Amino acid sequence: MSKTDWFSTANLGLFIHYDHASQQGIELSWPILGLPYYTGVRTAAEYHASAATFDPVRWQPAELAAKAAAAGMTYAVFTSKHHSGWASWPSKVAPFTIASSPYGKRGGDLVREYADAFRSAGIRVGLYFSLSDWSHPDYPAWTDDQRPYLVGTSPVIRDQARWQQFRSTLKAELTELLTWYGPIELLWFDGQWERTAEVWGTADLRDHIHSLAPNIVINDRLTDAGDYATPEQAIPGEPPDGPWETCLTMSDYWGYVPTDDNYKSIGTIVRSLVEVVSKGGNLLLNVGPRADGTLPSEQRAVLEGMAAWMAVNSAAIHGTRPLHGVSVLDGGWLRWTRRGDHAYAILADVTSGDVTLAHRPGLLDPATAVRLDGGPVTARSIPDGTLITVGETGAMPVVVRFLAY
Repeated sequence: MSKTDWFSTANLGLFIHYDHASQQGIELSWPILGLPYYTGVRTAAEYHASAATFDPVRWQPAELAAKAAAAGMTYAVFTSKHHSGWASWPSKVAPFTIASSPYGKRGGDLVREYADAFRSAGIRVGLYFSLSDWSHPDYPAWTDDQRPYLVGTSPVIRDQARWQQFRSTLKAELTELLTWYGPIELLWFDGQWERTAEVWGTADLRDHIHSLAPNIVINDRLTDAGDYATPEQAIPGEPPDGPWETCLTMSDYWGYVPTDDNYKSIGTIVRSLVEVVSKGGNLLLNVGPRADGTLPSEQRAVLEGMAAWMAVNSAAIHGTRPLHGVSVLDGGWLRWTRRGDHAYAILADVTSGDVTLAHRPGLLDPATAVRLDGGPVTARSIPDGTLITVGETGAMPVVVRFLAY
């Protein structure tokens, strides 16, 4: 049995981007670099200053885990350390951690609280970890006068002794994360673009990780040492080879930005989930809690809307694989999944009520057509495939189950 077997059918996960910058209402890390896309550009000192006052008194990870479980999420990924270098756990080796905040001084540890809550909810626990570290004294410094940042212009390593010290610290941080918090089943690396695999020493990092967690799943951003692909903010037209996952924000930003009101509709997000799963991937859907630890109302609404849809239609998502060789001839948006001897036609934008499904001869038994939400459906064989009548669907997908041969 492959260690990625569970990941290949995980289908849906929750990404959680959260650190002290939520107090400023700005994206994690990137506002330091002077890029115009990011709301609230800050000097490095201004960005890091809010670490000293971070106090998420309403952070309730058990409540978030319950919402994730209800929405059908089977794994989660939490930002243990973003590019800024701030560690959301009280590391003994990292120089810049939650321990210096009011929350940390009272014993707060975001990683522990997240891991315990999500594991208790039956959700597999993963951690995001940036290789880049824009505040570590042994990492080549990014200074305010170097703005704007462009990929490929990272500060050059000039002191090899300090670089090796940084790599030792990085490995020690990973040791803490993989030994302090119970089983960590996935590591989601980022920041890799700043150095080559050889400079990072990714083969050595992979061996170190596997010595502590032999069955852990690692994403492809540990360059040549990863297990699955991570397209970001887009669903590929042709799926990558092997296991893969699309990570997606609900609005435009990953962290909490109160002026960002460009939220996707629940129907759009459900269709993204269906699109990804019908291509054999997983959807990692992001939330960004506010400074006090609560979710913005728009994000709660998305999770609750997904929970309502999944409560009826999860059979078409969980444990399914793509069903190839089927298509829609006319009448709406359609994707297919299959589990065992059942095929699931997942439809939206049906306006006429009638949809013609083209499929391989003998694939479907039209007499078995059932709409999972209990709505009316009829189906009959025609020369081109199967003609089904489902009524107008709107943007929210509906699911019709067939017996498949």
